[in-house]
Formats: sequence, C-alpha cells, structure tokens
Amino acid sequence: MRLSKIFSILAVFLIAGTVSTFGAMRAADFIEERSLADVTNALVAQDHTWVSVHVDGLRVELTGTAPDEATRFKALTVANSIVDAERVINSMDVLDAAAIAPPKFSVEILRNNEGISLIGLIPTSSDREEIVSSIEGLTKGTEITDMLDTSDYPAPDGWEAALKFGLNAVHDLPKSKVSISEDGVAVTAIAGSIEEKRKIEAQLARKAPDNMSLITKITAPRPVITPFTTRFVIDGDNAHFDACSADSADTHAKIISAALDVGLNGKTDCTIGLGVPTTSWGDAVASGIKALNDIGGGSITFSDADVTLVALDTTPQATFDRVVGELKAALPDVFSLHAVLPEPVKIDGTGEGKGSPEFVATLSPEGQVQLRGRVTNERTRAAVDSYSRARFGSKVVYDATRLDEELPDGWPIRVLAGLEALAELNHGSVVVQENFVEVRGITGNPDARANVARLLSEKLGASENYGIDIKYEKALDPVAGLLKPAECVDNINEILSERKISFAPGSAELDSAGQAVVDRIADILKTCNKPRIEIAGHTDSQGREVMNLNLSQARADAVLQGLIARKVLTSGMRAKGYGESVPVADNKTEEGREANRRIEFNLIVPAKVQEEATGLEQMEAPAVEQPHTDNSHPEPAETTPNE
Repeated sequence: MRLSKIFSILAVFLIAGTVSTFGAMRAADFIEERSLADVTNALVAQDHTWVSVHVDGLRVELTGTAPDEATRFKALTVANSIVDAERVINSMDVLDAAAIAPPKFSVEILRNNEGISLIGLIPTSSDREEIVSSIEGLTKGTEITDMLDTSDYPAPDGWEAALKFGLNAVHDLPKSKVSISEDGVAVTAIAGSIEEKRKIEAQLARKAPDNMSLITKITAPRPVITPFTTRFVIDGDNAHFDACSADSADTHAKIISAALDVGLNGKTDCTIGLGVPTTSWGDAVASGIKALNDIGGGSITFSDADVTLVALDTTPQATFDRVVGELKAALPDVFSLHAVLPEPVKIDGTGEGKGSPEFVATLSPEGQVQLRGRVTNERTRAAVDSYSRARFGSKVVYDATRLDEELPDGWPIRVLAGLEALAELNHGSVVVQENFVEVRGITGNPDARANVARLLSEKLGASENYGIDIKYEKALDPVAGLLKPAECVDNINEILSERKISFAPGSAELDSAGQAVVDRIADILKTCNKPRIEIAGHTDSQGREVMNLNLSQARADAVLQGLIARKVLTSGMRAKGYGESVPVADNKTEEGREANRRIEFNLIVPAKVQEEATGLEQMEAPAVEQPHTDNSHPEPAETTPNE
C-alpha cells in the first residue's frame, strides 16, 4: 500500500474521532444546561427560591438552607420529578429549630355601622370559623370582612383569654376597635356620654382576665350644656367651683388661671362642651371671678348670658357699688349683670320657724323622704307629693306639709326645683325660702354639684340667691367606690380578727355563728373590684397530718360554697387547705391550738410582683401565685382529730 493512502485513512479516522468528541462534549453541555434550567424553573414555580442548583455532568446538586425538614423534603421531591433521583445530590441544610421565632399573633377587630372586619394572624388552635360565627349576629345583615390568616404554631400563654375578652368587648361596643395580642388587649371606642364612658371603662376593667394588660381609650362627644353655666364661690379661705363650663381648651385654661389667682382650692376642672352663648365667655368669667375676689367673697353665677353676683351680707355698700360698676364695664355687651347685696340669711330648717316661711325636704341614707314646711294650696301639695313619690319611690315619702296661701309668687316652682336638686344626692336636705334656696348633703356622683348649680340657675332664674354644700364620697360612687383588692382583704381580716369562722366540731359544716361571719364577708366582697383571693384553711397539730390537711381543705371549700350561695362572684377566688403546716401559735397549749384552727383570706399576688417589691432578682420564668411564705411543716401527732 502506498504511504499516501495510509495517511489518508489515518486522517479520516482522526477527523471522525475529533467530531465524535466534540459532539459528545456538546451533548453533555446541553444536558447540564437543560437540567439546570428545568430543575431551577420547577423549584421557583413551587416557591423554593431558597434552593441553589449546581450541575456537573449528569449530577444535579441542591444547596441552601430550608426553614424546616418538611420544606427541604418538598424541594428534593420537586428536583426528583425532573431528573432521575440517582443524579440528585442533596446538600441542603435545615435551619436550627431554636432559631425560628414563632410568629406574633394579633387580631384587630373594627366594628361600626357598616359592618365588622377582622384582620390579623391567629394560631390554628383558635377556631377561625367559630370566631367569625360568634360575631355574625351583631351585624344584622351587614358585611363581615374576614382577613384572618392562621399559623400552625402553639398559642402563647394568655392568648385564648385575651381573644375571648376582646370578642366580648366587640359584642358590647357598637363603635369600637379592639386590638388583641398575647401581650394584652387595647380597646378604642366611642361612648354616647361622659356617664356611659365611665361605665364602659369600669365594666371593661371588671371583666378583664387577671394578669392581662388592658388599655382603654373611650371617647365621648362633647356634651351640650344647657344652660351654659359657671358658678364660682368664695367663702372666707374657701374658693371653689360649684359648676364650670368651657367651650374650648383655651377658655378652660383662662378660667382656671383666673380662679387659681384668687385662691382656688376645690375642683380644678371645667367641662368642655357645646352651647356657649358667646365667644367672649372665657374673658367674661375671668372678669367675674376677679370681681368676686375684689368684693370680698360671695358667689358669681354665669347662666348663658345672665350673670348674678351675690356678695356676702357683710360687704360694705361702697365696696359693693364700686366693684359692681367695674364689672359692668368689663363684661362684654351680650352679658346682663344682676348684683345682690343680700340681707343676712337665717336657716331654721324645720319649716315651722317664725322667720321667713320655709319648705324643707330631707332624704335619709336609707332613702326615706320627709316633706315639711309650707306649700301654697292643696293643688300644690298634691303636685309636690306626686313628684316626690315618682322620683324617690311611692313607699318612702312622708308628707307633713301645711297650707299657707300667703306664700310669695313662684313658690311651687322653687319647691319643685329644690326636690329635683335633692334627687342628685344620696342623702341630704333642701330648704326653700323666699329669697334663698339651700341644698346640702352627700353624693356618690362627682358631677352632682355642677348639676344642682345648673338646675337652680335654670329653674330659679339667674338672679336668684342659693347655696350649695354638697360633698362627694367615693365610697358611694358605684364606679369609683369599689374597694381595691388589698383593701378588700384588709376589711375581711378585720372582721375575722373580731370573730372567727366557726364550724361544727370535727366537721366542715358552718355553724350558726360561722354563717353570720360569712354573711358579713359576702357583703364586703360585693363591694370589691375583681379580688384575687385565696381562702386558706388551717388546723392545729392534733390528729394525723393527712386528716388535718383534708379537713382544712373541706372547710375552705365550705366557705367558698357559702359565698357562692350568697351570690358573690368567686371567679378570682380559690380554696386551699394547709392542714397543720402553717401554725401561728404554739400547738402545745389549748390557746395556741385554738388560734391555729382558722380560716384566712389572702390576696393572691404573682411571685414576680412579690420579688420586685423586695428587690429580689427575677428569673425568666412564668409567675407563680404565692399567697403564703411560711411553709414549715411541724411533725404530726397521733392524737385526736381537730374540732
């Protein structure tokens, strides 16, 4: 064979090999690119963007950190569906479970006339359908917008209690926003009046779960004040408002500043409301307060545009004339001033004195009303009696008035106005004379003084002279008068220091004396604001320890059941028997054993609060209720059981 032919054959083989090698390389590159694209696209489509894909020949390597094992397995399954499982190299990691913070659960519920909307994230354990269905009946056909999401994490401590409280708040408040979280509940709502605002705040505080943070922001529209009234009194060293009205914060500040300048030492607030007769109200009231101080005392009353200055009966005539003239010049034109330098007023208070004719009405703390003194005629007497029975109760009014046809004009109006003022009090009296009306007494309504001043100004006319001596007592206020838990426990233990709760010998049955003590305790608990109380049963060391423990528990339970039977709310109370473990006296003497056989009422205070109060270091652990600190356990004696 010729040499040239051999070289030709070799060249052909060489070219064929080169082409084959190049083709194989291109095929491998194509497979790599196709595998990379297909697997990546499939992972992205399934929201696994955290995975990185690397291809080396036929090998497909997956890297990245999955949030959990389930997610890593899902990503691996996606890759296996695109290429053979033998080709997939799983190099993915899983995020440490300890590093995954649970989501912040919260719900915001908005309720108004248009409907209710729910926005937030709740744990799966909180039944979403039940939450929505619980408020469906409130909307009466209006729309419910459900924008709740769920997360499969355990509900945090306090979540379910806060959620239940928040849903109940939405039920009670037609216009509200309730924000619920594991940290607590915030309630924003609109009330129809100041009185309603106070009631809502008190009800929310009373119903709030223990250890739950509650933030309330209840607003009320500005009241319409009719007549728009301010009354300021200076009597010796005592300077105070009987009533105060302002139309703005600036007017409020101006009036209070003028009162402080002359020695205000009573109420330092004015009701900001609607109904002011003129924009110069603040300037006029400030001028009037200054004039009252210049004249030496008395009272000044602004009722809409009518102003009445009543000086003290000891005021010199020259001083009276000068100050009245200066005040007339200082008041804006819209105001009409009536000034009075009165004769000395003598209050007999019986309705039978020889001085000025009187009508007297008294209201006792028990609610009994007595009517004495003079009325004009039989028709007036019937009207007064009927009004009194309608206002105070038909069975509590005793009418001992007598007729006097010589009474001055307008007497029936003065009498009825006095009775209406008396109705603002818990107990007190009203005396009506021709030129003076006096109202004095005790009330649980912080606005009673202003209400009476406004009422008498409207009914008697701005130029009338009247006196108001009304004292507010917090204990009579149905809202503010509730005892704090600590005060409640102190009052109960004061009763127990006088007489112990006693039982039939060797049993857990309250005897007659014990029943009487529980009666008194129940009366106190009904005036308490959400007390968290432990009813603790204790015995002496007579008998076996286990018997004493069981007996003390049974007696504590008996007291709790006795309170329930007396309609006391006991949701924050618990009964616990301590047996002989917490003695307060020596068990070797009869006197000591008698002292150790006892029932105690203890305030339940979270351990965290106790430790903070004593300056101890607080560990990061849930609060533990610790009503007792003495946990000593004396050795039991094998003797007779407790009695």
